[in-house]
Amino acid sequence: MKLSSLTAPGFSGLLRWLRRPQCLAVALVLAGGLAAQARADDEMFDFEVLQYKAKLLAAKPYEVRPVRVPEHLLAPAFTYDEHRDIRFRPEMAWWRREKLPFQLQFFHPGFIYNKTVQLSEVDGRAATSIDFNKRLFDYGKNGLKGGVPHDMGFSGFRVHYALNNPNYLDELVVFQGASYFRALCAKAVYGLSARGLAIDTAEPTGEEFPIFEEFWIEKPAADAKSLTAYALLDSPSVAGAYRFIITPGDDTVMQVKLALYLRKPVKVLGVAPLTSMFWHGEGSSDHYGDFRPEVHDSDGLLLAHGSGEWLWRPLTNPTVIRSAAFADVNPRGFGLLQRDRDFSHYEDLEASYQKRPSTWVEPVGNWGRGAIRLIEIPTPDETNDNIVAFWQPETLPAVGEPLVLEYRLHWNMDQIKPPSGATLATRIGHSKTHEPELTRFVVDFDSPYLRVRGGDFPAEAIVSVGEGAKLEHQSIQKNTANGSWRVAFALRPDGSGRPVELRCFIRRAPHVLTETWSYRWNP
Repeated sequence: MKLSSLTAPGFSGLLRWLRRPQCLAVALVLAGGLAAQARADDEMFDFEVLQYKAKLLAAKPYEVRPVRVPEHLLAPAFTYDEHRDIRFRPEMAWWRREKLPFQLQFFHPGFIYNKTVQLSEVDGRAATSIDFNKRLFDYGKNGLKGGVPHDMGFSGFRVHYALNNPNYLDELVVFQGASYFRALCAKAVYGLSARGLAIDTAEPTGEEFPIFEEFWIEKPAADAKSLTAYALLDSPSVAGAYRFIITPGDDTVMQVKLALYLRKPVKVLGVAPLTSMFWHGEGSSDHYGDFRPEVHDSDGLLLAHGSGEWLWRPLTNPTVIRSAAFADVNPRGFGLLQRDRDFSHYEDLEASYQKRPSTWVEPVGNWGRGAIRLIEIPTPDETNDNIVAFWQPETLPAVGEPLVLEYRLHWNMDQIKPPSGATLATRIGHSKTHEPELTRFVVDFDSPYLRVRGGDFPAEAIVSVGEGAKLEHQSIQKNTANGSWRVAFALRPDGSGRPVELRCFIRRAPHVLTETWSYRWNP
């Protein structure tokens, strides 16, 4: 077994490291156990060591790492059901014998998972490889006549923690596939995913998917409340170092630090990307014959602009790829949210869409100028992730120079809310009997302040309509059934077929009482 990490004397900064002698390579091989027990007093692994490794990697031409998974374990020879029959043995969980608060379980390669990653444990000052072993898995009914290579590696890993019950370790976070990962908060089920990086998403030239090639996970203390993991990212255009400090709870928070190095210029670099699914919702014109009223992991994009404005963009399943850019300077946050928590709006006993978490990106420090991008891709069903949101910096560093950013990823149910009123629902349609040529929009807003105001409260609806349509009439009304406020307006398209940008909010001058509802309408 081998020490599969860059090790170097400690240092406080990259410049200091560059003035030091070359790193001493240490490789010790010890027998016994599932992990090598290599140790050396002068070894150290930390984020700066990993950042230096990423810098060296980016200075070299990109090399595709060899596939170590044999063909007989991959599709189509190896089926989904066969791969699903391979299960990790819970009694073999990493750190289980030591009864640590966090434990690791590993994913077996196969089927569509043809890439493997190198995993290492960081204990004190030493980084030690976690080697693949068949004894970690129950292969079920699989005969596996072709055998399983002893050095194949894992396709990813998951972290377990007593999230909902002190006597049971729930799944907390999963890292598997390219640079994808997803996490849970208390009382949630898996929904949307995050990624390390998005490159040229929805561009005509095609998207590039960077890969987390190696992971290092710090061994937690017996009373640890957080777990720290590191990842090395690589792709034809970029190499990067990542650190994740994961703190579980009602609001599971991942403190992320990244350092990226470009190998070559890219057109679109998406930082802190989120990926979700939206098939249909209350504002959809087509429900595809599905018995469920709504099917989505997220129902909107929420933005907290650096200027102080909060904006809500309901998600759609468009007929063609749609891309929107919300320019900003030093954004306060953005995220894909699942606001609707009413089971009757989904009626799905298995998927439990009402329990899917929201994910919020909170920048740490000033991110400068750029734009929050929203990509909406057509999907014929719920099996495809068709929504992507990310931050695109206005300027990128030169090739070989670092882009260093930090942010917090919040995974929660309802903790992220604007300071004023929020959008409850968006509905779009026509009247069969009165002005059927007009398209009608009905937007419901709610807040504790508005809910206790009576119907005679002098609230004002501010509706803005971009080029391509004319606002014919609008109204605002108290909904006495639930206390919310409804803004209704009707539009007449100009016949050009151009997409029309719409905005709406409620105010009582000079005070803005709700977030800004934003929508792109295709007449």
